[in-house]
Amino acid sequence: QVQLVESGGGSVQAGGSLRLSCAASGYTHSNYAMAWFRQAPGKEREGVAILYSGNSYTYYPDFVKGRFTISQDNAKNTLYLQMNSLKPEDTAMYYCAATERTVLRGYVLSPDLYKYWGQGTQVTVSS
Repeated sequence: QVQLVESGGGSVQAGGSLRLSCAASGYTHSNYAMAWFRQAPGKEREGVAILYSGNSYTYYPDFVKGRFTISQDNAKNTLYLQMNSLKPEDTAMYYCAATERTVLRGYVLSPDLYKYWGQGTQVTVSS
């Protein structure tokens, strides 16, 4: 059973940085895609970054590209999301998610494709 536990959220001023962590267990690195999503109140959950464990392929949507970086430390079984140049519109609950790479079809950051989710960590960016 895959388990994901996020940490590292908090409050920061616009232009600041935060690094989120996701402690993962119960999966085979090479078979999984790991991703970060976020959900603001009243809005749909949206993906912000994906990493294919095994070959380190990454993808970011345009609204975070150049500001967010996803990475993984396999020795520590931990996924990270480095967020720089934060904006008030980045305020949301951030979730770590995982799924087997074989199920990915179409847009790889569609929440429906992800089977395993963490509990979330809140990020608040003030102007």
